[in-house]
Parts: sequence; C-alpha cells; structure tokens
Amino acid sequence: MQTSSERHEYPAHWEADVVLRDGGTARIRPITVDDAERLVSFYEQVSDESKYYRFFAPYPRLSAKDVHRFTHHDFVDRVGLAAAVGDDFIGTVRYDRIGAGGRPATGAEADEAEVAFLVQDAHQGRGVASALLEHIAAVARERGIRRFAAEVLPANTKMIKVFTDAGYRQKRSFEDGVVRLEFDLEPTDRSLAVQYAREQRAEARSVQRLLAPGAVAVIGTGRAPGGVGRSILDNIRDGGFTGRLYAVNGALPEGRKELDGVPAFRSVRDIDGPVDLAVVAVPAERVPEVVAECGEHDVQGLVVISAGYAESGPEGRERQRALVRQARSHGMRIIGPNSFGVINTSPEVRLNASLAPDMPRAGRIGLFAQSGAIGVALLSRLHRRGGGVTGVTGLSTFVSSGNRADVSGNDVLQYWYEDADTDVALMYLESIGNPRKFTRLARRTAAAKPLVVVQGARHGAGPRGHAVRATQLPHATVSALLRQAGVIRVDTITELVDAGLLLARQPLPAGPRVAILGNSESLGLLTYDACLAEGLRPHPPQDLTTAASAADFHAALSRALADDSSDAVVVTAIPSVGEGSDGDAALAEALRSAAAEQPTKPVLVVHVELGGLAEALSAATSTAPQPGASGPAPKTGGTRTGERADPRTGADEGAEVDGKGTPGPVPPPEGAHPIPAYPAAERAVRALAQAVAYGQWRRDAADPGKVPEYDDIDERGAAALIKGLLARGQGLTLTTDATCELLAAYGVHVHRALPAPTPDAAAAAARTLGYPVALKATAPHLRHRADLGGVRLDLADEEQLRRAYAELTELFGSPEELRPVVQRMAPRGVDTVVRAVIDPAAGAVLSFGLAGAASQLLGDMAHRLIPVTDRDATSLVRSIRTAPLLFGWRGSAPVDTPALEELMLRVSRLVHDHPEVVAVTLEPVVVAPHGISVLGASVRLAPPPARDDQGPRTLPPTY
Repeated sequence: MQTSSERHEYPAHWEADVVLRDGGTARIRPITVDDAERLVSFYEQVSDESKYYRFFAPYPRLSAKDVHRFTHHDFVDRVGLAAAVGDDFIGTVRYDRIGAGGRPATGAEADEAEVAFLVQDAHQGRGVASALLEHIAAVARERGIRRFAAEVLPANTKMIKVFTDAGYRQKRSFEDGVVRLEFDLEPTDRSLAVQYAREQRAEARSVQRLLAPGAVAVIGTGRAPGGVGRSILDNIRDGGFTGRLYAVNGALPEGRKELDGVPAFRSVRDIDGPVDLAVVAVPAERVPEVVAECGEHDVQGLVVISAGYAESGPEGRERQRALVRQARSHGMRIIGPNSFGVINTSPEVRLNASLAPDMPRAGRIGLFAQSGAIGVALLSRLHRRGGGVTGVTGLSTFVSSGNRADVSGNDVLQYWYEDADTDVALMYLESIGNPRKFTRLARRTAAAKPLVVVQGARHGAGPRGHAVRATQLPHATVSALLRQAGVIRVDTITELVDAGLLLARQPLPAGPRVAILGNSESLGLLTYDACLAEGLRPHPPQDLTTAASAADFHAALSRALADDSSDAVVVTAIPSVGEGSDGDAALAEALRSAAAEQPTKPVLVVHVELGGLAEALSAATSTAPQPGASGPAPKTGGTRTGERADPRTGADEGAEVDGKGTPGPVPPPEGAHPIPAYPAAERAVRALAQAVAYGQWRRDAADPGKVPEYDDIDERGAAALIKGLLARGQGLTLTTDATCELLAAYGVHVHRALPAPTPDAAAAAARTLGYPVALKATAPHLRHRADLGGVRLDLADEEQLRRAYAELTELFGSPEELRPVVQRMAPRGVDTVVRAVIDPAAGAVLSFGLAGAASQLLGDMAHRLIPVTDRDATSLVRSIRTAPLLFGWRGSAPVDTPALEELMLRVSRLVHDHPEVVAVTLEPVVVAPHGISVLGASVRLAPPPARDDQGPRTLPPTY
C-alpha cells in the first residue's frame, strides 16, 4: 500500500504501465517509504561498475541514511520514480530541485532540478532509462521545473546517450573530470519525434512477440478431440507451425506425455524450455492461476480465448481489469480476452492460433477485427475472393482483439507500419479507445500503405466489453477526421473487402479519369453512371459488341492504358454463348497480358455470371499457394458467445472456388498485377473511387502545408487573460467584452454589438456606431434566426430604427425577453460559421460551414483536426457541398476566401496554444468580396482536459 508524503498526497496519476524496447512491459510509479526493502534488494543486484557510475566512487551498499533519503519524498521538490516488473524494481530515477549554485531549493522560483538514474545491468538496453526520463520530465513540468541538470562520468556513455538522444535542447560542459548536461524540459519537435519513434518500435515489438513466437503453449487442451483449446491446438499443428508446440492440461493423467503427437504437460512450469506465447482457453475463474504460472515461466505474451469478462457485466469488467494488471505485472501483453485468436501466414512462422480450422492463403493483407463473428466473415470472404477472383489476396496477419483489454488496433498499426509482409491494412472497429493516437498513427501508416476501416456500432454504444471514453462528436465528424488522416472509410465489410482487393495489388490511380470498355453497352452505361455518382470523370463507354474476341479486348485495353487522358480502366464483360471455359481463359489471358504491358494504371473487371472468367483471371495472375496448401474457407463457428453476424455483411460478393476440387491457380509471370473482378459495376466503381481519393491524399500528404506565424498574435497576453478569467471558476462562458478581448489578441476582431434595452438606448447606440445599422434579438430562441424575423437590416436612420424596434417588441415580446442589440451593418456577403471544440476523445476540432439551414438542417459542415495548416484551411473551405456559393455560383461575385482561411488559421492557433479554450463559435462570419466581418462570437473556458496523446508513453490504465 502506498503512503502519502510529507507535503502532498501520493500522486496516483503518476503511475503508468509502459512498453519497453524489447516489447515487454514495466510499471512506473513513485517511490515511497514502503519501498525500503525493494530499494535495497534492487541495489544489491546492480553491478559495482554501475554503482560507480551513479555515485562516482565505489559504493557497495546503501546506508540507512541513503535508504531514508531515497524513499522519503515530498513529491514536489524531491521526487523518485521506479520502473518495476512485478514486485521488483529494475530501474530508478530521482530529481532534487536546486537553486543558485546547485544547492537544494524549494518553491516555484527555483525552476531547475538535478536528475540521476540507476538501471539494473540485466535490464540495461531495454529502454528503461529512456522511459523513466520521459516520465520524470513530465512530473517535473507539472511541479514547475523547467530544466534538468545531470553530472555524468565520461566513461558512462550509455547514460550520456540517454540524455543526448532524448531530443531536448541542451548544452554540455566538462569540468573536474565530469560531463555536465543541462537541458530544457519543454517538448520540442525533435523530442516528440524521438518519443513517437521509440513508442512505435516498442509497441511493434510487443505485437511481433505475439505474432511470431518461437514456442507456443495451448493451455486448456482437452484430452479428447473437440473443445476450444483442443481445436486451437489442432489448428496450430495442422497449419504447419514452424516453432515448438506444447499442450497444457492440468487434468492430464500421470505419465501421459503427449496429445496427438504434441508434447503435453500438466503446467506450463513443467515445460523444459522457453515459451514465448501462451494461448489460454480455460474457464475465466482459472485464468488468474494460469497467468501466474506463465509469469513464473517468463512467458512473453498471452492470447486469451476465454470469455466471461467485461462483456458479461460489471463483475466481469473487474475480472478483466485484474487480468490486465496481473499480466502486466509479469511484463506480458494480452490479446483478448474473448478473442477469436491470431494468425501469421509467413513461411517462417505459419501460426494459426485461432478458431479458424484452416490456415488462410498467404498474401499481403493485414486484417484486424474487434468482433469474432465479423473476423470469421472477413476471413471467409477474403479466402473465397482470393481463390476465385484475384489470386494474391491472402493474409499476412490476422488479429482478433476480442474485448481489446490490452493490445488494440493502435498496437497492430504500429506493427503493420514496419511489417514488410503487409501492403494493405484492413480494420473492423467497434470502438476507438484513443482516437487522438489512432489518428496520428493512421496518418503515418496511410502515408506508407493503404488503411481501410469499417466502423461498427456507429449509432449507439459500443460492445460492453470495450471500455472507451465517449466522444461528443457525431459519427459523420469522426469519419471526416479519419479521412483527413488518410483512412479509407467504408460502410460495410463488403466494401472493406472490395477496396482491399483493389489496393492489394493494383497501382494507385493518378487521377479520376476512367476509361470504360466492354462487350455490353448496357453494362458500360451502368458503369459510366456509377462513375459520375462517385465523383469520377468517366470517358464515354467503348462498346466492343458481343462479337468481341479476346484479341479485341486485348487491343482495346492496350489502347486505353496507353491513352494519357485516362488514369484507370474498367472492363465490363458478359458471357459469350457457347465458348465455355476455353473462351474465359483466353479472355483472362488477353486482359492480363495487356495490363502487364502498361502496369502503371489500375484495371478492374465487372463481370456478369462469369465464374469461369473469374477463375481464369485468378489462374492467370495468382501467386496463391498450390492445391493442398490450404483448405476450404474457414467455418463460421467459434464466435463470441451470443454474438450474431453483422447484417451489413450482405450476400456473397463474387465468384467462389467451385468446391469440387478444381486445381488451384498457378503463379503469374514476374511483375504481373492480379486483376480484381466484381459482380456489380457500382461495387467496382466505389472501390476505384476510394483508391482515387486515397491516391490524391497521398500526393497532398507529401506537402501537408504549414501552420503560419502571425506577428500580431499576443500569445502571452491571451495566456494572462485566460489565467485571470479561470481564477473566477472552473468553467465559464465569457462575457461579450472578454470574448472580444481574447479573440483580438489573436487578430480576430468582432463587430461591436451594443445593448438596446429601450428605443432611446437603441438610437444612442446607432449614433455611436454610425448608420446604417442592424437591430437584432439575441434571445436564445431567436439568435441567428433571421428566418423568424428577429433581425432587421440596413436601418438607415433613427426613424427606421425606432419603427423596427416597435415591430420586434410587438411580434416577440418585451425587450427583456428579446435582449435586442444594435450593430453596424457589415458589407454584404455569404454568411458562414466557424467553430472549434475540444472533444474529450478526439481532441481539438475545427469546423466550417455556411450559416443557417445548410449547416443546421443538412449538416453540411467540414472538419479538420487542430492545429490546422494552410493547406488544411484551403481544403476545409472547399470541402462543404455548398462551397460553390463562395466561388461565384450562378454569376454571383466570388467572396474573399483567403481572408476566411486566415480567420480559421487564427482560431486554430488560439485553441492549439491555449487548451483552456474548449469551445469557440463565430457566427455569423460574413464573407464579402473584399474582407470578412465577424458579427457574433462566443468562447468557453475550462481547465484543460487530459491529453493522452502527449506527454510520456503509457499504456491505457486498467482502472
């Protein structure tokens, strides 16, 4: 039990689980008076050399005074943190606040501290010191410390490297045989880049340990065939796992040494040799005992198939939290619980630790699913489509996260980013635990390889097994933010497969221009219409007539691919009477050879009832395994208890393997691209449109723009104002004057609106502002509702103003109810709205749309994550459907969009620089042909929300 300190309560929020460089985990927490024995034991296991480097002299043991000093902290001026695995320390770090001359100091006026580390020799090289530095730096910043100083012996090159590689601004000096390092703790672009790179390597390694183990133990294997554990054991063995496989069953009779040829043991502790991965398939009440045994045997990770956790209610949720805490205490990561399993088709691994009875075809697609039922459906569809349509559409890896208690989609993205065997990532998500991090990782991954996502539970709560922070943003906004990050967002798993097949082997299109050719005029016209509906630019279809031969198709496709006016080609085909399989094979070879001559443009086929052509296309282009290398599609058994398949999965989406033992596809010529085939024009074109949009995003991402600097921004003045305002309360909506003052600090000037509680006050306000003026009712039910008559414009003199005042009060009630104001008329233009909000899950978001019905009724708003770059602002203005109104629609004058973009950039800067600004609304913003006018504004302040995408690396908490 942790005790409180001398001056402050124990800072529990400093506790964190972290992933180390080798993929294992450790817990970082404050050191307290209860840790004296742990500290002594830790120190005894440190080598004499490391002790010498720490104390600059031989220091074989800690004195009682030392132990007292290193365990008694006030958590302000003196702080110690430890990295622990289980109950044992493996590394420590401490800081002591110092003042002038390096003497101990107290109070916020002393903003420097001396820092020192010590890591057990057995754990050096695992990134322990780097993780501790990130966390102690965050603690120091929280306590008002801005700089660290460290004295290091020149021979201690490892520790010097920890400091110099961290990316902070620093200076180095050498005096009296000691290297003195001083560095600022304010994060820099380089320090964040270093932190993210370390995070990526560590989390990728943690997943690699789960997907590419050298030895696997299946715990809970029945003595007789059948059952979950025995089925997984059979699947691993039959899949050709290249490592060592063990069966574990506590009820095995004495003397029984194997199950179906697999070495069998009563406990994982009895296995003579290391075990990298344990697949746990025992009842939930027995799992803690199994995890403890795995920890004692130094198992590196767990796949927990067992159910009965958070999906079963509050008791199960607490059981799930305890499971994660227990596993992490032994340095292990978990996939699951309630998982369907994992698959790795790499020839070096061939691991099928899942309930899928057959190893999928090896290929280039990575698949992640949070639902067992949807995972089965996706495995089955990719298997069928891979064998019967496109050839190389197999899997590299598959992960079913189950309840996603530990390993999540973010971790798998980290792995796929550097996995040379994965070209396309497909994800079925029902919740996103850390949307900020997911967006950051998705953007980086999408810049290297396509990422296609379908999200379930979009219009309601996610699965009970997933503990996630609720977002206040509508689903459409979240989807827009994912697309901004380069994610290819689709709505169904059918679209997920369609897009994945195209992206897996076809090149990205260079633009939206589409050539259409085929032997059916009607099918060509359907394809043409589908292209227009998806925003593509199709050429008129070329009808080859039903008499077209394979040679005619070859010639037409060659011409279309050579034409510089097209970026992609869609081939439509209907069966020819009487030709049979020979004609299908000839047509497939003709299309393949033509595409191989021009391999830089994507080719898609829309076929109607052409199973023969689909198989022939596969035979002409596949590098899938030969017959006997894989079996039929996975069965759909073994889903999560009580779970039903998603109705959006739809019907089967294309030609299938005929199921009669037909010989499988043969390898293609070197460099050939498999040609995906689709049973409907709309599906082919939708997949192509997604590839076009993704290709454009990739080109734009190469030059993402910059966040501009403005000389007239007063960041310090705004910070002082915010601090003073927040001193009055925890959260507040600013008054009109305070709003105008804060916005003005960032160069956003709001037109003055003077209160008009009486007709005389209205006339006086108009004289102050100057005619013409507008009279507005600001009551909540009338605000921004010109359609209800609560606004009177272009009042040229006092007579018109008094008449308008009388009309408003007669129609809507007393001035006390209306809250009328007078405002000087702004130049005519287009009314728009600019908003910024900090969502607790997604982060800071900037939104834009036209004021009124377009945004309120039709939801025509565009969104970007803050900070917004100049390119983001330009695309934001053009992303709404009503954007033509800003650019001279039907002969109107184009408005000043550059001024509008600058306004949005300034609002973005305000929210990014000051996270206490949790909401900004500018409405209306009148955009005229020359300049803009902000006529209404509101700002809300609150203490800044916690940011789990910045600061030190941590795993999601278990509480």
